[in-house]
Amino acid sequence: MNRAAGAPDRLLILAVFVVASCGLAYELIAGALSSYLLGDSVLQFSTVIGCYLFAMGVGSHLSRYVKDDDVLARFVDIELLVGLLGGLSALALFVVFAWLSAPFRSVLYALVFSIGVLVGMEIPLVMRALDHGDVRFADLVGRVLTFDYLGALVVSLLFPLLLAPRLGLSRTALLFGIANVAIAFWTLHRFRASLADANGRVLRASLVMGVLVAGFFQADRLTQWSERGLYGDEIVHAITTPYQRLVVTRWKDDLRLYINGNLQFSSRDEHRYHEALVHPMMESLPWAKHVLVLGGGDGLALRELLRYPNVQKVTLVDLDPRVTDLFRSSEPLAELNERSLGDPRVSVVNEDAALWLEGSGDAVFDAVVVDFPDPSSFSLGKLYSVPFYRGLLRHVASRGMIVVQSTSPYFAPRAFWSIDATLKEAGFRTWPYHAYVPSFGEWGFVLASRDADFTPPERYRLPMRFLDAGTTREMFRFAADMPHPAVDANRLDNQSLVRYFDEDWHRFIR
Repeated sequence: MNRAAGAPDRLLILAVFVVASCGLAYELIAGALSSYLLGDSVLQFSTVIGCYLFAMGVGSHLSRYVKDDDVLARFVDIELLVGLLGGLSALALFVVFAWLSAPFRSVLYALVFSIGVLVGMEIPLVMRALDHGDVRFADLVGRVLTFDYLGALVVSLLFPLLLAPRLGLSRTALLFGIANVAIAFWTLHRFRASLADANGRVLRASLVMGVLVAGFFQADRLTQWSERGLYGDEIVHAITTPYQRLVVTRWKDDLRLYINGNLQFSSRDEHRYHEALVHPMMESLPWAKHVLVLGGGDGLALRELLRYPNVQKVTLVDLDPRVTDLFRSSEPLAELNERSLGDPRVSVVNEDAALWLEGSGDAVFDAVVVDFPDPSSFSLGKLYSVPFYRGLLRHVASRGMIVVQSTSPYFAPRAFWSIDATLKEAGFRTWPYHAYVPSFGEWGFVLASRDADFTPPERYRLPMRFLDAGTTREMFRFAADMPHPAVDANRLDNQSLVRYFDEDWHRFIR
């Protein structure tokens, strides 16, 4: 390789920092996007990381076949390929999932493997470019790996805290693709004299950079176009937060909220869900003054609670401030929840519910509504666990009650009854029930108490769109095709509920 001897080129070592950052970013983006679209974040991240690391090993092995006098040229080519594939990876996966959902997994792992092979070749090639005999190889390895690991650290912090929530997955991937191509341009400038076909490589780098820059400025439009194919309706809000992807769609008078691709409500029938969730409990507690809502950042359960004149104070704890901000500031969404999030009786806390409960001291509530998303991942499963419910039990008045949304007893019977078993093991008495919501089918809830008895209400003080005495009686009866299987309670050391949920639902969607 024709380059002057001397101390290792500091800028080339700095390039290691950039390429390491880009390599980890593509891995994180693939894991996050697959968990958004496929659920089960532990499985998705584990398989993506495993495939990526294996591919890096393959790439590291393949780098040995690059000739010494061709190292820099191949490094430039690899940077252009990594930048193009990695930069466009999130957009490509969104489009494939939306329009060609069948091969999504194949495309995902093919992309992860291809990018991993190329990334695995980068560091060995840089080390060979720097190894020109005047520096001990051990020192060279130490310097290169220091910057490699430092780049990984920086991206692992910036990705969840800044990049993904501010730019979104697609634009984040494109930004790192642009960084890879920038390294290629710098290498072409710094070592132009020793590179074959330098002009041709500059032209190719310019074309790739143009594609990525254009994609960066059009990413939101392209992502919404692909999501429109996924959801079928007009997208009125699309937000990526540090915790989830929120999409609100509209078709005529129907507003729908999706979190990570899963439907949370349809404005046409959400009243059935929220009346069933709130009113059997609240009708039984005419004295309840202080109410706690865990989850429910859309303000719809809150809307139903605030109809009761006896309710003096409601504390709503929802992890994601972007959810509560959206449902407070968007006119059609605020109209749907009747501006409940701005009611003076309501205090909104944006914090992890488990951590909030631990730090809430001796606070006691007369009624608690637990309206978390379904337990589709271990991070959500902990909020349906024995320790969580035991912690909650300490904050419920002796005659108070809680109600938990508990997925479908028809489509996911083991998951539903596992939630019931978990509440019982935590010390609650339980009364499971269900209601038909057209957007979801049969949906389940569990009402629970420390000491109080419960009888389904025969009448309601407030006017209802869905509930009446007959409907309520039927909600607490389970037909023969909704049996009660033997299941385990959900404990943190095994999270059996997450496995039940995944296996039950996949029987119907595969």
